[in-house]
Amino acid sequence: MIRNKFSDKLTLWSIIFIFSILINSVALKSAPLISDFPPVRDALECTAREGLPHFFRKIRKGEEIRIAYLGGSITAQAGWRVKSLGYFKKTYPNCKFSEINAAIGGTGSDLGVLRIDHDVLSKQPDLMFVEFAVNDSNSDPVEIAKSMEGIVRKTWKAFPKCDICFVYTFTDSPLFQDLKIGKLNRSAATMEVIADFYAIPSIHLGLEAVHLEKVGKLIMKAPEVKLERVSGDELNQSDKLPLSAEGKIHFSGDGVHPYINTGHQLYMEAIERSLPLIRSASKKSRSHHLNGPFNPNNYENTITIDPDKAKLEGEWMKLPQNDEVVNPFANRVSSFWRGAAGATLTLQFKGEAVEIYDLLGPDGCRLEITIDGQISYVNRIDGYCTYRRLAITKAAFNQDPTKIHELKIKILTEKPDKRNILFEQNRADFDKNPKKYEGNYWFVGAIFVAGELIN
Repeated sequence: MIRNKFSDKLTLWSIIFIFSILINSVALKSAPLISDFPPVRDALECTAREGLPHFFRKIRKGEEIRIAYLGGSITAQAGWRVKSLGYFKKTYPNCKFSEINAAIGGTGSDLGVLRIDHDVLSKQPDLMFVEFAVNDSNSDPVEIAKSMEGIVRKTWKAFPKCDICFVYTFTDSPLFQDLKIGKLNRSAATMEVIADFYAIPSIHLGLEAVHLEKVGKLIMKAPEVKLERVSGDELNQSDKLPLSAEGKIHFSGDGVHPYINTGHQLYMEAIERSLPLIRSASKKSRSHHLNGPFNPNNYENTITIDPDKAKLEGEWMKLPQNDEVVNPFANRVSSFWRGAAGATLTLQFKGEAVEIYDLLGPDGCRLEITIDGQISYVNRIDGYCTYRRLAITKAAFNQDPTKIHELKIKILTEKPDKRNILFEQNRADFDKNPKKYEGNYWFVGAIFVAGELIN
């Protein structure tokens, strides 16, 4: 069995990292990369810290409770999210539970902190689970910390009695190798620093599965399966048999998205084991008061603007909510604009970053991004894009927050090499449906500014 532990003290690493942040803040420089100070951290199934005091108080009183699930595709599946909500309803029948499903496949905490106002806070949560360790696994740890802290501070500014719990999942990638030697991968270890600072409980959902694989009782994935999608109902699969012919549990088909009746069941059992520890630690009922931030440059003060608040030149069209492109995402964004080849979007801002909520898809384009005269390029189609999904374009980042910057984005006439961009297993769709890939558009849903817009 996995041994559960909890601690309410900062680790030595946390103290070192906080000290480094403070030094750099005084020097008016951005925080150093956590890779300069590797956060070696033991993998524990549960770290209760100060628990979920308001959640359990509401349970004692039999009140209505709204639970938000902010995460990526593993949370979007009908797995641990659905199972945990069902568990709460069954275990505490005197309460009325409702769900805020704020999971979007293929996205990380960088988008989570920007969309939390629309997707979670507008629905007044009482408890929020945050799951981004997998999708953040290749992200800059400083950016992870800024995003996760922004999620916490935005939430507690709006709802100081909303409890938060970080949850960590894993894949058969290097994350798995870290766990097999008893250590957290870098993204989860970074999130634990923020959890330490704000006394937020955390649960690693995958340690029992790692243990079972190590002792030869679990197979992480069917080796012939290749990951073709990172979102959608197609990910909601169950194993045909709970055990293989060799008596081993099949965890997932692709090494990423657990089967509903095996991998996700192991995830749910981790939650069940952890809740008594978290409840025991939940002794304070005061509001979550915010003191000084861990990193003053975190993303708590982002603003959201519609695309037409920028300067739009060339061929742009605001799409109606019932448009076939917009309709699947209408609950996420108030409006979508479609730009054609040659069109530009320009804005001036004072701040550190600009990120743009958009779509990746088969009719995507190539963008030329110019920030203060520096040019870069990005494609709005990737290897998964036999379908459209929500994504984010990081148009400007790590800018001097004291200066005014000009950002200009142009949709290039030259199309990206779409067939070669697609993963090999997805190229058959290109060959079979070439017209699906003929479009050359940019679909823009919202603009997020870490700073202020300059008209």
